[in-house]
Amino acid sequence: MGSKSNILLIASIMTVLGVIMIPGNISAESNQITVTPINEEISLERTVTTMSVPDDNKLPWGTVMGDASDVAERYPIIIQFYKGEDPVHFAQIDSKGDGSYEYKFRVRSLDSNSGEFVNIFQGDYTVKIYKVIPNTNNLI
Repeated sequence: MGSKSNILLIASIMTVLGVIMIPGNISAESNQITVTPINEEISLERTVTTMSVPDDNKLPWGTVMGDASDVAERYPIIIQFYKGEDPVHFAQIDSKGDGSYEYKFRVRSLDSNSGEFVNIFQGDYTVKIYKVIPNTNNLI
């Protein structure tokens, strides 16, 4: 095999392993949750979190996930990543049947032209998660 084939083989193996492994050195901390009523039936819940990706990260995947909770049916969950004030990455996903959700994204990638690894995310990010939830307050 040529060196390019070896690099592609190694990258494929690392990708499969990366899907299985959850990065332990990428951390997130929940800072703020706000709920804004939309109408009598539903509200918008916004969670703001800080995600830190170390400079020496070697794993290719990151994950944003939420526990099982009440979510309004037929409304997607929106996830937004910001580096400072600059938007970096947006995603729209559906919740699972129990109201939980999981979004996997690339943190590190292999440049097929140069054979070098490229850090897609590095440093501190603000992550905003929006989901529509049923109202529990009868006064709204």
